[in-house]
Amino acid sequence: MPSLRKWMDAILDARLSKLPAADLDAQARLDLLRKHGDFSLAYSTYAQPDLRYFGDADGYIAYATKMGHTFVLGDPVADPARRADYIRRFVAAANAPCFVQTSRETAAVLETLGYRINHMGIDTRLSLDTHSFAGKRNETIRYSERWLLKKNYRLIECDGSIADAKKVREISSNWRSGRIVSRREMRFLNRPFSVELAPHMRRFLIIDPAGHPVAVLDFDPIFRAGDVVGYTVAFKRKLTGTTPHAEIGLTKFATDRFIAEGREVVTFGLSPLAAITESGFLESRIWRNLFERAYRSKRINARIFNLQGQAAFKRRFHGEEIPTYIGFKRRTPLEILALLRLLKTL
Repeated sequence: MPSLRKWMDAILDARLSKLPAADLDAQARLDLLRKHGDFSLAYSTYAQPDLRYFGDADGYIAYATKMGHTFVLGDPVADPARRADYIRRFVAAANAPCFVQTSRETAAVLETLGYRINHMGIDTRLSLDTHSFAGKRNETIRYSERWLLKKNYRLIECDGSIADAKKVREISSNWRSGRIVSRREMRFLNRPFSVELAPHMRRFLIIDPAGHPVAVLDFDPIFRAGDVVGYTVAFKRKLTGTTPHAEIGLTKFATDRFIAEGREVVTFGLSPLAAITESGFLESRIWRNLFERAYRSKRINARIFNLQGQAAFKRRFHGEEIPTYIGFKRRTPLEILALLRLLKTL
């Protein structure tokens, strides 16, 4: 079956437009990221393996292909004033590419190019200059951190002296074994977990009373004009049986540290298909209805991906919910199937 899939993929991919590859190595992409990587997915466009790049020395678009379809990841990593130009150039060069998890600004440009624009979920954002964990609505968050400390857990930032690569790998492998689909990790919207931190990432740990690491929380940097202005949650891992207070308490601990450092923002990343409404653009009603049904589906949440659980965890932090968008021209079932396969959900 895998060989048949690869054969079919090769036939479909042969129809793709031949796009010029951007002459950008990892260091060049990192340099552009530090200048213009001001959105949640920006770092993943740099760090995720198997992506392709379209652009030049001033900016790039990250994309991947599947089953004869092209999918763009997030917004262009470029000066915001020039992002529309990169989008137009890429659409002209590619064969009706689909844009996934974009901002409203990118969606607005795509609409002028004949795209239908639908909501695809929300990104949760904490503005750290005004955010506080005080008050009744954050009582459970404060309780989780207090509970961990009372039970003699330690919450620390990792410096490599307590959890080496082997221990971190064990935590991740154990966590994956309890997932709905444990044989594969999602791709594209999520990149594969790495035990080694890429440049500028941050890692926080929970150490149990016996001195063993039991939970890991990794953050990607968000940049503006060369400075790290915030972080986005990249990975959460914990050993089976670890208290449910772990993720909440460790997230608060890390966020408090970022506040103390004077960072501006923490984002939690995409809650797929959550809070789907009319996008405000020309959209596909069919796909909006299907997205809404998928989010409510007990079967999908139980057997494929826990959409409701993802959204519920992030909503505990009472951040601003920023709509994200998907833009497509084809709007065919085959295109959605190709995206689901690219994401490794099928």
